[in-house]
Amino acid sequence: MSTPRLLVIQHEDDCTLAWFGEWLGAAGVGFDAVLGHRGDVVPDDLGGYDALVVLGGAMGAYDDASCPWLTSTKALIAKVVAARQCFLGICLGHQLAAVALGGQVIANPLGQANGLSPVALTPAGQVDQLAQVIATGARSVQWNDDIVSRLPEGAVELATAPDGTVQMASFGERAWGVQFHPEASPEVFDSWIRAAEVSEPLVVDRLHDVLDQITSAEADLRRDWEPLARRFAQVVASQPAIS
Repeated sequence: MSTPRLLVIQHEDDCTLAWFGEWLGAAGVGFDAVLGHRGDVVPDDLGGYDALVVLGGAMGAYDDASCPWLTSTKALIAKVVAARQCFLGICLGHQLAAVALGGQVIANPLGQANGLSPVALTPAGQVDQLAQVIATGARSVQWNDDIVSRLPEGAVELATAPDGTVQMASFGERAWGVQFHPEASPEVFDSWIRAAEVSEPLVVDRLHDVLDQITSAEADLRRDWEPLARRFAQVVASQPAIS
């Protein structure tokens, strides 16, 4: 049996698979990254890949004019989900999936979310093949300005944040999106702070306090989110061939 391999769409240099890459590798799953922001062409379909993962980024789900690869990324997401192939969207990737499939994304009325936030499973999430591995009380790393305000028809809300916003959704039989960042290590969060020192200098002092909290929680974050990566790897490896 060949090793499962993922196609990963990346939008920024400092928004990588990070911990997820480590955990997927340990589970026997490899990946190749398409760097949209570096001019890589997003393919029309998955070709020989077994799943699609779309990562986060500072741009919005509707910013096709300034980030033209988003158009082809949304088209690819829609095609993958329609074909019942495996998909996982993280933060922006989650939002792109919602838009690609007919939902809506808006700026969070409560403002930017960043830091640690608990993830609460809905009843549907408690029995979902992927979401059910999320431990009760698990906290997630957040950094986002936008939220999914309306899920596409047929999508199911699997987890919420304390403010009631969608934190995880199922978009199909083997397709999911998470608003939070299960892949983000303290080092990754620190790189986002350094980028914010240029674009959002007024929030940087508070973000250093948030980084301290995330650093202190590193062991818990690893314990809580590695199972998600490993379960996704299992779903990818066990999916039937698509005819």
